[in-house]
Amino acid sequence: MDLDAVATLLAGEPAYRRRQVWEWTARGAASYGEMTNLPRNTRALLEDEVPFSTLLPAHAARSKDGTVKVLFHTAEEHPVEAVLMRYRDGRRSVCLSSQSGCPLTCTFCATGTMQFRRNLTAWEILDQALYFRRLEAIDHVVFMGMGEPMLNIDAVVAAARLLPDLGVTHRRTTVSTVGWLPGLTRFIDEVEQPIRLALSLHAAADALRSELMPVNDRYPLEDVLAECRRYVQLRRRKVFVEYVMLAGVNDAPEHAEQLAAVLDKSSFKVNLIPYNPTGMYDGSSRDAIAAFKHVLDRARLPATVRLTRGRDIAAACGQLAASA
Repeated sequence: MDLDAVATLLAGEPAYRRRQVWEWTARGAASYGEMTNLPRNTRALLEDEVPFSTLLPAHAARSKDGTVKVLFHTAEEHPVEAVLMRYRDGRRSVCLSSQSGCPLTCTFCATGTMQFRRNLTAWEILDQALYFRRLEAIDHVVFMGMGEPMLNIDAVVAAARLLPDLGVTHRRTTVSTVGWLPGLTRFIDEVEQPIRLALSLHAAADALRSELMPVNDRYPLEDVLAECRRYVQLRRRKVFVEYVMLAGVNDAPEHAEQLAAVLDKSSFKVNLIPYNPTGMYDGSSRDAIAAFKHVLDRARLPATVRLTRGRDIAAACGQLAASA
Protein backbone atom coordinates (compact mmCIF):
# COMPACT_ATOMS: atom_id res chain seq x y z
CA MET A 1 0.00 0.00 0.00
CA ASP A 2 1.66 3.21 -1.22
CA LEU A 3 -0.29 5.90 0.62
CA ASP A 4 1.75 8.63 -1.07
CA ALA A 5 0.46 7.41 -4.44
CA VAL A 6 -3.05 7.23 -2.99
CA ALA A 7 -2.83 10.81 -1.72
CA THR A 8 -1.61 12.05 -5.10
CA LEU A 9 -4.39 10.26 -6.96
CA LEU A 10 -7.07 11.52 -4.57
CA ALA A 11 -5.73 15.07 -4.31
CA GLY A 12 -9.09 16.45 -5.38
CA GLU A 13 -11.04 14.54 -2.72
CA PRO A 14 -11.39 15.31 1.00
CA ALA A 15 -8.14 14.95 2.96
CA TYR A 16 -9.64 12.25 5.17
CA ARG A 17 -9.84 9.81 2.25
CA ARG A 18 -6.17 8.88 2.69
CA ARG A 19 -6.82 8.14 6.37
CA GLN A 20 -9.82 5.97 5.50
CA VAL A 21 -7.77 3.93 3.04
CA TRP A 22 -5.01 3.40 5.61
CA GLU A 23 -7.39 2.46 8.42
CA TRP A 24 -8.98 -0.27 6.31
CA THR A 25 -5.59 -1.52 5.14
CA ALA A 26 -4.08 -1.60 8.64
CA ARG A 27 -7.07 -3.58 9.94
CA GLY A 28 -6.44 -6.30 7.37
CA ALA A 29 -8.60 -5.40 4.38
CA ALA A 30 -7.58 -7.41 1.32
CA SER A 31 -8.75 -5.02 -1.40
CA TYR A 32 -10.10 -1.55 -2.08
CA GLY A 33 -13.48 -3.18 -2.67
CA GLU A 34 -13.81 -3.85 1.07
CA MET A 35 -13.54 -0.14 1.94
CA THR A 36 -17.27 0.46 2.08
CA ASN A 37 -17.13 4.02 3.45
CA LEU A 38 -15.35 5.16 0.28
CA PRO A 39 -17.50 6.15 -2.71
CA ARG A 40 -17.80 3.41 -5.32
CA ASN A 41 -16.15 5.54 -8.00
CA THR A 42 -13.22 6.27 -5.67
CA ARG A 43 -12.70 2.57 -5.04
CA ALA A 44 -12.81 1.89 -8.78
CA LEU A 45 -10.29 4.66 -9.44
CA LEU A 46 -7.91 3.26 -6.83
CA GLU A 47 -8.21 -0.26 -8.22
CA ASP A 48 -7.35 1.01 -11.70
CA GLU A 49 -4.47 3.32 -10.78
CA VAL A 50 -2.73 2.24 -7.52
CA PRO A 51 -1.79 -1.41 -6.87
CA PHE A 52 -3.16 -2.54 -3.52
CA SER A 53 0.32 -3.80 -2.55
CA THR A 54 3.76 -2.56 -3.60
CA LEU A 55 4.97 -6.18 -3.43
CA LEU A 56 3.77 -9.25 -5.31
CA PRO A 57 3.75 -12.54 -3.34
CA ALA A 58 5.58 -15.12 -5.46
CA HIS A 59 5.90 -18.16 -3.16
CA ALA A 60 5.02 -19.22 0.38
CA ALA A 61 6.63 -22.01 2.40
CA ARG A 62 5.25 -23.42 5.65
CA SER A 63 7.33 -25.03 8.35
CA LYS A 64 6.28 -27.94 10.51
CA ASP A 65 6.49 -25.55 13.51
CA GLY A 66 3.93 -23.16 11.97
CA THR A 67 6.39 -20.61 10.63
CA VAL A 68 5.54 -19.09 7.23
CA LYS A 69 8.12 -17.63 4.85
CA VAL A 70 6.98 -15.60 1.86
CA LEU A 71 9.03 -14.57 -1.16
CA PHE A 72 7.87 -11.25 -2.60
CA HIS A 73 8.88 -9.44 -5.76
CA THR A 74 9.15 -5.68 -6.05
CA ALA A 75 7.85 -3.88 -9.13
CA GLU A 76 11.22 -4.56 -10.81
CA GLU A 77 11.06 -8.21 -9.66
CA HIS A 78 13.75 -7.84 -6.99
CA PRO A 79 13.39 -10.63 -4.38
CA VAL A 80 12.40 -9.90 -0.79
CA GLU A 81 11.63 -12.44 1.93
CA ALA A 82 9.68 -12.01 5.17
CA VAL A 83 8.72 -14.49 7.88
CA LEU A 84 5.78 -14.99 10.24
CA MET A 85 6.72 -16.86 13.43
CA ARG A 86 3.95 -18.44 15.48
CA TYR A 87 4.59 -19.32 19.13
CA ARG A 88 2.68 -21.59 21.49
CA ASP A 89 2.02 -18.73 23.91
CA GLY A 90 0.02 -16.97 21.19
CA ARG A 91 2.64 -14.49 20.00
CA ARG A 92 2.70 -13.73 16.29
CA SER A 93 6.00 -12.15 15.31
CA VAL A 94 6.94 -10.93 11.84
CA CYS A 95 10.55 -10.65 10.63
CA LEU A 96 10.81 -7.86 8.05
CA SER A 97 13.42 -7.09 5.40
CA SER A 98 14.68 -3.56 4.80
CA GLN A 99 16.67 -4.23 1.63
CA SER A 100 16.66 -6.67 -1.27
CA GLY A 101 19.90 -8.46 -0.50
CA CYS A 102 22.56 -6.89 1.73
CA PRO A 103 25.86 -5.20 0.83
CA LEU A 104 27.67 -6.01 4.10
CA THR A 105 28.58 -9.69 3.44
CA CYS A 106 28.68 -11.15 6.95
CA THR A 107 30.18 -14.60 6.41
CA PHE A 108 27.61 -16.57 8.44
CA CYS A 109 24.56 -14.95 6.81
CA ALA A 110 23.04 -16.33 3.62
CA THR A 111 21.66 -12.93 2.64
CA GLY A 112 25.23 -11.67 2.28
CA THR A 113 25.75 -14.10 -0.61
CA MET A 114 22.92 -12.51 -2.61
CA GLN A 115 23.26 -9.76 -5.15
CA PHE A 116 22.36 -6.50 -3.45
CA ARG A 117 19.63 -4.69 -5.37
CA ARG A 118 18.39 -1.67 -3.41
CA ASN A 119 16.84 -0.26 -0.27
CA LEU A 120 13.13 -0.87 0.18
CA THR A 121 10.66 1.98 0.58
CA ALA A 122 8.72 2.38 3.81
CA TRP A 123 5.59 1.13 2.01
CA GLU A 124 7.42 -1.97 0.71
CA ILE A 125 8.52 -2.71 4.27
CA LEU A 126 5.00 -2.23 5.61
CA ASP A 127 3.50 -4.38 2.85
CA GLN A 128 5.43 -7.36 4.19
CA ALA A 129 3.74 -6.91 7.58
CA LEU A 130 0.37 -6.17 5.97
CA TYR A 131 0.48 -9.44 4.02
CA PHE A 132 0.64 -11.39 7.29
CA ARG A 133 -1.82 -9.04 9.01
CA ARG A 134 -4.37 -10.12 6.40
CA LEU A 135 -3.82 -13.74 7.51
CA GLU A 136 -4.12 -13.12 11.25
CA ALA A 137 -3.42 -10.60 14.00
CA ILE A 138 0.28 -9.85 14.61
CA ASP A 139 1.81 -8.37 17.78
CA HIS A 140 5.61 -8.30 17.37
CA VAL A 141 7.92 -7.13 14.59
CA VAL A 142 11.67 -7.54 14.24
CA PHE A 143 13.73 -5.82 11.55
CA MET A 144 16.07 -8.79 11.21
CA GLY A 145 15.35 -10.02 7.69
CA MET A 146 17.28 -9.15 4.55
CA GLY A 147 19.48 -6.10 4.73
CA GLU A 148 21.05 -3.76 7.27
CA PRO A 149 18.28 -1.53 8.66
CA MET A 150 20.63 1.33 9.57
CA LEU A 151 21.62 1.62 5.89
CA ASN A 152 17.95 2.41 5.20
CA ILE A 153 17.19 4.30 8.37
CA ASP A 154 14.59 6.75 7.03
CA ALA A 155 12.35 4.08 5.51
CA VAL A 156 12.79 1.71 8.46
CA VAL A 157 11.84 4.33 11.03
CA ALA A 158 8.91 5.57 8.92
CA ALA A 159 7.57 2.02 8.71
CA ALA A 160 8.18 1.30 12.40
CA ARG A 161 6.28 4.40 13.43
CA LEU A 162 3.15 3.13 11.63
CA LEU A 163 3.23 -0.40 13.05
CA PRO A 164 0.96 0.40 16.04
CA ASP A 165 -1.87 0.86 13.51
CA LEU A 166 -1.37 -2.84 12.63
CA GLY A 167 -1.49 -3.87 16.29
CA VAL A 168 2.26 -3.89 16.98
CA THR A 169 3.29 -1.45 19.71
CA HIS A 170 6.64 0.31 19.66
CA ARG A 171 7.77 -1.68 22.69
CA ARG A 172 7.20 -4.85 20.67
CA THR A 173 9.20 -3.59 17.70
CA THR A 174 12.94 -4.29 17.45
CA VAL A 175 15.43 -2.87 14.96
CA SER A 176 18.67 -4.81 14.55
CA THR A 177 22.03 -3.53 13.33
CA VAL A 178 25.50 -4.94 12.68
CA GLY A 179 26.85 -1.63 13.93
CA TRP A 180 26.53 0.75 10.97
CA LEU A 181 27.36 3.85 12.95
CA PRO A 182 25.88 6.68 10.85
CA GLY A 183 22.44 5.11 10.95
CA LEU A 184 22.80 3.93 14.54
CA THR A 185 23.68 7.44 15.69
CA ARG A 186 20.63 8.86 13.93
CA PHE A 187 18.41 6.14 15.41
CA ILE A 188 19.60 7.00 18.91
CA ASP A 189 19.26 10.75 18.46
CA GLU A 190 16.03 10.93 16.46
CA VAL A 191 13.76 8.03 17.45
CA GLU A 192 11.92 8.99 20.61
CA GLN A 193 9.40 6.17 20.43
CA PRO A 194 10.29 3.18 22.67
CA ILE A 195 11.43 1.01 19.74
CA ARG A 196 13.93 -1.59 20.89
CA LEU A 197 17.51 -1.82 19.60
CA ALA A 198 19.41 -5.04 18.90
CA LEU A 199 23.11 -5.36 18.08
CA SER A 200 24.34 -8.19 15.87
CA LEU A 201 27.70 -8.81 17.58
CA HIS A 202 28.91 -12.46 17.29
CA ALA A 203 32.45 -11.88 18.58
CA ALA A 204 33.82 -9.72 21.39
CA ALA A 205 37.32 -9.30 19.92
CA ASP A 206 37.89 -7.08 16.90
CA ALA A 207 40.09 -9.54 15.01
CA LEU A 208 37.53 -12.34 15.05
CA ARG A 209 34.59 -10.00 14.54
CA SER A 210 36.26 -8.54 11.45
CA GLU A 211 36.68 -12.06 10.05
CA LEU A 212 32.99 -12.73 10.53
CA MET A 213 31.70 -9.23 9.79
CA PRO A 214 33.80 -7.01 7.51
CA VAL A 215 31.86 -3.95 8.70
CA ASN A 216 33.90 -4.17 11.90
CA ASP A 217 36.98 -2.89 10.03
CA ARG A 218 35.08 0.32 9.30
CA TYR A 219 33.29 0.67 12.63
CA PRO A 220 35.21 -1.15 15.41
CA LEU A 221 33.32 -2.77 18.23
CA GLU A 222 34.51 -0.28 20.86
CA ASP A 223 32.92 2.60 18.95
CA VAL A 224 29.70 0.66 18.34
CA LEU A 225 29.36 -0.34 21.99
CA ALA A 226 29.94 3.26 23.04
CA GLU A 227 26.96 4.30 20.92
CA CYS A 228 24.87 1.49 22.38
CA ARG A 229 25.68 2.68 25.90
CA ARG A 230 24.66 6.18 24.86
CA TYR A 231 21.32 4.73 23.71
CA VAL A 232 20.85 3.12 27.13
CA GLN A 233 21.68 6.36 28.90
CA LEU A 234 19.47 8.50 26.68
CA ARG A 235 16.50 6.17 26.19
CA ARG A 236 16.62 4.14 29.42
CA ARG A 237 16.28 0.84 27.57
CA LYS A 238 18.63 -2.12 27.35
CA VAL A 239 20.24 -3.22 24.09
CA PHE A 240 19.66 -6.80 22.96
CA VAL A 241 22.83 -8.50 21.73
CA GLU A 242 22.57 -11.21 19.08
CA TYR A 243 25.33 -13.81 19.20
CA VAL A 244 25.21 -16.67 16.68
CA MET A 245 26.95 -19.82 17.94
CA LEU A 246 29.52 -21.17 15.45
CA ALA A 247 31.25 -24.45 16.33
CA GLY A 248 34.96 -24.01 16.92
CA VAL A 249 34.84 -20.36 15.90
CA ASN A 250 33.26 -18.23 18.62
CA ASP A 251 31.74 -20.69 21.09
CA ALA A 252 34.56 -21.50 23.53
CA PRO A 253 34.39 -20.48 27.22
CA GLU A 254 37.12 -17.89 26.61
CA HIS A 255 34.90 -16.25 23.99
CA ALA A 256 32.14 -16.06 26.59
CA GLU A 257 34.56 -14.50 29.04
CA GLN A 258 35.51 -11.88 26.44
CA LEU A 259 31.83 -11.17 25.86
CA ALA A 260 31.15 -10.75 29.56
CA ALA A 261 34.14 -8.41 29.83
CA VAL A 262 32.91 -5.96 27.15
CA LEU A 263 29.19 -5.98 28.00
CA ASP A 264 27.91 -4.55 31.26
CA LYS A 265 24.90 -6.29 32.74
CA SER A 266 22.98 -3.07 33.29
CA SER A 267 22.99 -2.15 29.59
CA PHE A 268 22.87 -5.39 27.59
CA LYS A 269 20.95 -8.64 27.33
CA VAL A 270 22.41 -11.46 25.22
CA ASN A 271 20.45 -13.74 22.88
CA LEU A 272 22.48 -16.84 22.00
CA ILE A 273 21.39 -18.03 18.57
CA PRO A 274 21.92 -21.66 17.51
CA TYR A 275 23.47 -21.45 14.05
CA ASN A 276 21.12 -22.21 11.19
CA PRO A 277 23.07 -23.96 8.41
CA THR A 278 23.93 -21.82 5.39
CA GLY A 279 26.89 -23.88 4.18
CA MET A 280 29.99 -22.23 5.63
CA TYR A 281 30.02 -23.19 9.33
CA ASP A 282 28.81 -25.86 11.69
CA GLY A 283 26.51 -24.99 14.54
CA SER A 284 27.62 -25.31 18.16
CA SER A 285 26.48 -28.34 20.11
CA ARG A 286 23.94 -28.05 22.88
CA ASP A 287 26.68 -28.74 25.41
CA ALA A 288 28.87 -25.98 23.98
CA ILE A 289 25.98 -23.51 24.08
CA ALA A 290 25.16 -24.50 27.65
CA ALA A 291 28.81 -24.10 28.72
CA PHE A 292 28.97 -20.69 27.01
CA LYS A 293 25.80 -19.55 28.76
CA HIS A 294 27.12 -20.82 32.10
CA VAL A 295 30.03 -18.38 31.82
CA LEU A 296 27.62 -15.51 31.14
CA ASP A 297 25.35 -16.59 33.99
CA ARG A 298 28.33 -16.69 36.34
CA ALA A 299 29.15 -13.11 35.29
CA ARG A 300 25.48 -12.22 35.85
CA LEU A 301 25.14 -11.00 32.28
CA PRO A 302 21.51 -11.66 31.27
CA ALA A 303 21.43 -14.31 28.53
CA THR A 304 18.90 -16.58 26.88
CA VAL A 305 19.10 -19.20 24.12
CA ARG A 306 16.83 -18.25 21.26
CA LEU A 307 14.21 -20.74 20.10
CA THR A 308 14.85 -21.56 16.44
CA ARG A 309 11.85 -21.27 14.14
CA GLY A 310 11.44 -22.26 10.50
CA ARG A 311 14.81 -23.93 9.99
CA ASP A 312 13.30 -26.64 7.74
CA ILE A 313 12.14 -24.01 5.22
CA ALA A 314 15.29 -21.84 5.44
CA ALA A 315 13.33 -19.19 7.31
CA ALA A 316 15.45 -19.06 10.47
CA CYS A 317 17.90 -16.35 11.49
CA GLY A 318 20.59 -15.88 8.82
CA GLN A 319 18.97 -18.17 6.25
CA LEU A 320 17.09 -15.70 4.04
CA ALA A 321 18.70 -15.87 0.58
CA ALA A 322 16.09 -15.59 -2.17
CA SER A 323 17.54 -15.62 -5.66
CA ALA A 324 14.41 -15.01 -7.74
